[in-house]
Amino acid sequence: MNRLLARTWNARSIVFIRLAVGLIFFTQGILKYIDPSMGILRFAKIGFPYPGFTAHFVGTFEIACGFLVLIGLFARLASIPLLIVILTAIATTKIPELWRPNQGFWFMVSDARTDFAMTMALLFLISVGAGSWSFDAWFRDGDPRAQV
Repeated sequence: MNRLLARTWNARSIVFIRLAVGLIFFTQGILKYIDPSMGILRFAKIGFPYPGFTAHFVGTFEIACGFLVLIGLFARLASIPLLIVILTAIATTKIPELWRPNQGFWFMVSDARTDFAMTMALLFLISVGAGSWSFDAWFRDGDPRAQV
């Protein structure tokens, strides 16, 4: 348990990265359940087998792990499945744009900017942890108010 709560970079500002990553994945996960064009239909168009199962499976990970990142609980561990999700999204939706007529490299680069930002933010969180304003820090160090 202690390894999962390893020391994090002691910066409160990491909360802003967690807020962006957590909210984006959390809301995208919910959309996979409530909007067929963002879930089942999208996964079918991409060509995933069993798009209903796959969309909800991915959506569940996005909701659960996005929430954990948001609150900073097991943030490093929760970032790993999200990294797999975003790298899969890049491989299945952005890379193919390189070979589509009237798209190509610059179109793909523009279209992938959010995916790239999420990838870098997840790598950052995996590297430095959830920061001092997180449940990871709370459980590892105890109540910071009590350490006066």
